[in-house]
Amino acid sequence: MSIITKLKRPAMVLVGCFTLLSACQSGAEQTADATMKENPLLATWGGKFETPAFDKMTVADLKPALEQGMAEKLQQIEAIANNSAPATFDNTILAMEKSGKALDRVFVYYGIYSSNMSNEDFRALQSEMAPKISAFSSKILQNEKLFQRIKKVYEDAQKNPLPEQQQRVVELTYEYYTMNGANLDAKAKARYAEINKELSSLYTNFSNNVLADEEGYVVYLKKDQLGGLPDSFVAAAAKAAEDRGHQGEYAITNTRSVMEPFLTYSTDRELRKKVWHNYIMRGDNGDKHDNNENITKILTLRTERVNLMGFDNFASWRLQNRMAKTPENAYALMNKVWPKALERVKEEVKDMQAIVNAEGGKFKIEPWDYRFYAEKVRKKKYDLNSDEVKQYLQLDKLREAMFDVAGKLFNFKFTPITDGSVPVFQEDVKVWEVTDLTSGKHIGLWYLDPFARKGKRSGAWATTYRSHSFMDKETDVLASNNSNFIKPAPGESVLVSWSDAETFFHEFGHALHFLSSNIKYPTLDGGVRDYTEFQSQLLERWLGTDYVINNYLKHNKTGEPMPASLVKKIKAASTFNQGFATVEYLSSALMDMKYHMLKDPSNLNPREFEQKTLADLKMPKEIVMRHRSTQFGHIFSGEGYAAAYYGYLWADVLTSDAAEMFAESKGGFYDKEVADKLVKYLFAPRNAVDPAVAYRQFRGRDAKIDALLRDRGFPVN
Repeated sequence: MSIITKLKRPAMVLVGCFTLLSACQSGAEQTADATMKENPLLATWGGKFETPAFDKMTVADLKPALEQGMAEKLQQIEAIANNSAPATFDNTILAMEKSGKALDRVFVYYGIYSSNMSNEDFRALQSEMAPKISAFSSKILQNEKLFQRIKKVYEDAQKNPLPEQQQRVVELTYEYYTMNGANLDAKAKARYAEINKELSSLYTNFSNNVLADEEGYVVYLKKDQLGGLPDSFVAAAAKAAEDRGHQGEYAITNTRSVMEPFLTYSTDRELRKKVWHNYIMRGDNGDKHDNNENITKILTLRTERVNLMGFDNFASWRLQNRMAKTPENAYALMNKVWPKALERVKEEVKDMQAIVNAEGGKFKIEPWDYRFYAEKVRKKKYDLNSDEVKQYLQLDKLREAMFDVAGKLFNFKFTPITDGSVPVFQEDVKVWEVTDLTSGKHIGLWYLDPFARKGKRSGAWATTYRSHSFMDKETDVLASNNSNFIKPAPGESVLVSWSDAETFFHEFGHALHFLSSNIKYPTLDGGVRDYTEFQSQLLERWLGTDYVINNYLKHNKTGEPMPASLVKKIKAASTFNQGFATVEYLSSALMDMKYHMLKDPSNLNPREFEQKTLADLKMPKEIVMRHRSTQFGHIFSGEGYAAAYYGYLWADVLTSDAAEMFAESKGGFYDKEVADKLVKYLFAPRNAVDPAVAYRQFRGRDAKIDALLRDRGFPVN
């Protein structure tokens, strides 16, 4: 049996995708060997598992490594483009798949500095290099000779189809180039490249502004201001203050992992308001880190760019190769759920206001009250105390549970590497070897970077340092999960909320997707954005299975398993607060689509547009968007989720539908037959199979929305 808890709290996820800068493993790399040895970021990875030299990376080495890596890849691309032999899969597409190996390695280090270890030196370098990297990408995308060869291979493959994975690579490659302006004339191509260059700088600036506001707004509390806060939270806040030179105080940092529990438990309403205000105003404080102007510029440039290719708006261009296909289809799904979520919020607010009134409060529920009074309602309705539940959610035990689930479903075994043979970029990062439980075959490594710190962006995400393929020789996977849990005081356990535990399982789902890969060509390791969240969202369901609860949810102090009475309360409250969770997420998804449906955003005032759009949507005043515009890094720090944030909901339709297949099977969530189909059809193929086809192979039919509505406790009609 599974506790159906679909509190959608999507995190920033870095998943493999088909880009010119993706981690394409290659064998074509013989040039500049001596220089590579001098620059550790260019060097071939070594050690027992051939892993990144994280212990040798420096910001100073990044620029020369990037410049040399880009120069080398351009040489390789030129050689492919100018090949005098007729274009074939091997001498064009396969050769492209093998190009840029040294640069791929450099981008691993660049990504670590960007997401996990940012500092002033790196941000300066990032600002300098972003337009150069964009110009480099444009040179490849706009190489006319190269595109004509790609086009020839594509046209030939349409007449005489290639083996399945080769055919898919050819079609994805051709699609990617045409979607990114390869068919434009010379003048349009030049403007297209210039737009991308400008956008790259704007994305960097947007991201760094949010990070600056996260680092710059810290609330320091005295001992008499800690009312209602759990002991574990207080201990972590004391440690955070001490690390910042505020001995004897308690630091409330400006990240979601701190904000949410503070708003849930603090009894000081004015402090709740202050912490909430700091968080929701990131990037919107009218100072040098304000992002409103960046948003207008980004949207204007995106619109101009797609206009060059004949599209009226960015969303129509973006969704043409997604599962949704059109913005109208995405809206249709969101609009089925939105009214039901609004109705549920009214019920939730009514319940909370009744408690305020009963306690003699003379105020209406505000956004900084919602979590606090929702917790009171939870206790009243279900006799369920979130802090009591938290005592059974130890991070280390949750990790062990994930490993056990991975063993039962995927036949994976995780063994810690403790001999120092795998370098890490920060002392808190730990590494495990992943092997096949039956054969003992080495599959890859799993890195975990669990704690928040200065220079690390907020949220939770998954990425790969090396992806699987068997293009030449079979390559193992280097997968990474990254979180922002509050580092505990020495000797204390990390206790997390049920929601954070779900997110931990979610990101591990991405890692399992990486590790399960069985594809030949690196391009196929990517994915379709409104599908790639499905596998990770599905894994959340195993947190609430009886097996995990009974074996891994142990009390922090006594070691006793979670009592049946508490489990019963959790299950009874499984759809509690779904109005809030759905509205918080879906308002951001709707706002994203509204922005990217604009035909002319050049005179846009983002702050006013946000307010008007939310008013038109009848957004409850008691809730704010999960990601307000000026901090919406998913869509403004890059393009991965731009006009695609709806994808979490689209994927969750698949998630709920697939979960019901498990729940209805003979063996429940651990049914071997269903698990084997899950791995075979939905995890191992990555993007080698069209997602709609893959899901039908697994389920025997298309997904239905009814299961999602049932999960959230909304009426099905």
